[in-house]
Amino acid sequence: MDTKRDDSPSRLGLRERKQVKTRGLLQAEALRLFREQGYAETSVNEIAEAVEVSPSTFYRYFPTKEDVVLYDAFDPILIEALRAQPSELNLIGAVRAAMTSVLGSSSGAMATQMQERSDLMLAVPELRRGMLDAMLASVEPLAQVLGERVGRSPDDFDVRNVVAAVIGVGLLAWLDAGGRVHDFPARIDAALAHLEAGLPLTNRR
Repeated sequence: MDTKRDDSPSRLGLRERKQVKTRGLLQAEALRLFREQGYAETSVNEIAEAVEVSPSTFYRYFPTKEDVVLYDAFDPILIEALRAQPSELNLIGAVRAAMTSVLGSSSGAMATQMQERSDLMLAVPELRRGMLDAMLASVEPLAQVLGERVGRSPDDFDVRNVVAAVIGVGLLAWLDAGGRVHDFPARIDAALAHLEAGLPLTNRR
C-alpha cells in the first residue's frame, strides 16, 4: 500500500485535486491499454499519449510502469477511515471497521478497476514482486496511525508487530480469495476477526 500521500478530497486544494485527477486518468488509461494490448506490449509513452501528457509527466506521478498498477487510491482513504474510528475499539477492531467502511463504499467502476489491478498483479511476475515491496512500504503509515491510537511511537516493537500481523492476514485473505475483489471483503473481515480473537487454533482430531 502506498499511503505516503493523503489524497482525501476534503484535505486537498485545487492544485492537489488536479494532481489526483491526472493520477487517476493515467492509471485508468494504463489499465485500458493493458487490457487491450497486454501489459508487456504497452509502453509508458503510449499511456502518456492517451492522457495527452508527456512521458516526463507520467514519471512525476509513477516512477515506473509497475507503479501505475500498484498504486492504490484507497490506501489514503483507509488511513483516514482508521483515524476516524472510535477510541474504544481495540487496534484490530478499528482496522476491521475501517476496512469494512472503505470496501463497502467502493463504486462498481472502482471495483472493476481494482479487479483489473489484482489480475495483473497475479499474472505479471514483476508486479507480484512490486506488490510485496508496496506492502512493506505500508508498514510505516500503518504504524503511525496505530501508534497514535495507543500513545506509542510508530517505531515501538509491539506496534510494528501488530502492523505485520495485519499485513500478513491481509495478504493471505487476498490469496485465499484468488485475487477476486468480490470475495475479498468477507475474506479480510474473517481474517481480521481471527486475528482480533488472538488467532485461536483448536485441535479438531
